[in-house]
Amino acid sequence: MEPNTVIGLLLWGTWVGLDLASIAQVMINRPLVAGTIAGAILGDAQTGLMVGVVLELFALDVLPFGAARYPDYGLGAVAAAAAAVGAPGLFGLGLGVVVGLVVAYAGEIGIQLVRGRTSADVRRHRTDLEAGDRSTIYRLHLRGIGRDALRATVLTALGLGLAGIARFAHPTTVRTAVALSAVATGVGLGTALLGGVRMARGSRASWTWLATGIVAGTIWVVVR
Repeated sequence: MEPNTVIGLLLWGTWVGLDLASIAQVMINRPLVAGTIAGAILGDAQTGLMVGVVLELFALDVLPFGAARYPDYGLGAVAAAAAAVGAPGLFGLGLGVVVGLVVAYAGEIGIQLVRGRTSADVRRHRTDLEAGDRSTIYRLHLRGIGRDALRATVLTALGLGLAGIARFAHPTTVRTAVALSAVATGVGLGTALLGGVRMARGSRASWTWLATGIVAGTIWVVVR
């Protein structure tokens, strides 16, 4: 990769990571968006969109609220796009998704570390916080954002490193490439379906909409 491309991806990955929970939350952390823009930075938005769609299937039932544990699929999509762009044929999809999932779950660990450090910081300044000291509140807030930005930058760099290694990997056969892509897509579809079932549980209307979506999606794929 060209240095400008690497810098662009690092900046984009940092913004994507911060958007998950720390600032804005304008949905650029969604794999569909993060992967497409990362692909565009690399000169191939279509491939970025392709891996972003598959990772979006994994992310559909993730709700980044409270103390919930969740992978960072947005950062995963950035790494997935970097791995998939330029990879040979169908192998790019499967390889990209594998790299993306590794980075996404590393992101989950990073989120827990950031939360732990931020919680310890809050405990150290409890007296000032209880007194309503604005300067302390601002400093703690900015330090928390800074930690999350560092997490996102480091994980993006890790993802780009893994993507660089993955670019040297080649399938032994076309069948291997097709199988890897099919497995990645199939697992994503299964994960999305299970997430839909969990959300529809206990509501007849939700089950109706879920079934309608499955039927409509199947018809669209067949007709297309």
